[in-house]
Amino acid sequence: MKTYSAKASEIEKKWVVIDASGLVRSEERRVGKETGKKLKDKVYYRHTGYIGGIKERTAGAIMAGKHPERIVEKAVERMIPRGPLGRRQLGNLRVYAGAEHPHTAQQPETLDVAKMNPKNTQYKAA
Repeated sequence: MKTYSAKASEIEKKWVVIDASGLVRSEERRVGKETGKKLKDKVYYRHTGYIGGIKERTAGAIMAGKHPERIVEKAVERMIPRGPLGRRQLGNLRVYAGAEHPHTAQQPETLDVAKMNPKNTQYKAA
């Protein structure tokens, strides 16, 4: 039995839009973390390259900053495999901070993640 490998001409690419507003991220559901405290408790670290040059920012500071979409981009980047294939997959990702995007000409189909599983939506306390 031979392994089938699809050629580039046989692959049909399509655009998909996922509206992530009101969704619970997978780590919150899996670990059982509090979703309300995430913006002030989750800390992202980076290093400038100089001695003692470690810098930290909270998720809330990044979300209130100039590029809030970088949180989702970095989360996806850490999930996909490292190497040439992962870099090509990451090149196909487009993340926008709002509901507007410039890709209406590609006729993207919407994927409603909230309807796939009731656990995907945030819990509303009464």
